[in-house]
Amino acid sequence: MVGTVWATCGHKWGFRFLLDGGLGDPLAIYERAFAGAENEATFYRRTGNHLALRILDPLGRQDSAGRIIQHDFVVWGASAANIGTLEDGTQRIWPLVADAYASLWLSQRPPTHAEIRAAFDD
Repeated sequence: MVGTVWATCGHKWGFRFLLDGGLGDPLAIYERAFAGAENEATFYRRTGNHLALRILDPLGRQDSAGRIIQHDFVVWGASAANIGTLEDGTQRIWPLVADAYASLWLSQRPPTHAEIRAAFDD
């Protein structure tokens, strides 16, 4: 998904980028988008044409330590249009990744790039 960076964790695997927005290395854009929000459970900020969105897992899924999983998105371009609130972002962005995440989150190890691509192709 070009225009969308998505970072999250699974039940047993740690925080990582599942989508890189076509950037190859999304860390810099991610760090800029979430600067100052490190301790926020949920988060919404629009800066220029970039939108930072942190949501709690809509199904309440937890990691192996019992913490509700957070999903961080940086969205730009058409994907960010008409998203004015955290709720808007959840309703518009989450359905784009929900099925892929459902197929990946219980994996015992971090998903490979091929597994992530396959999850979105299903």
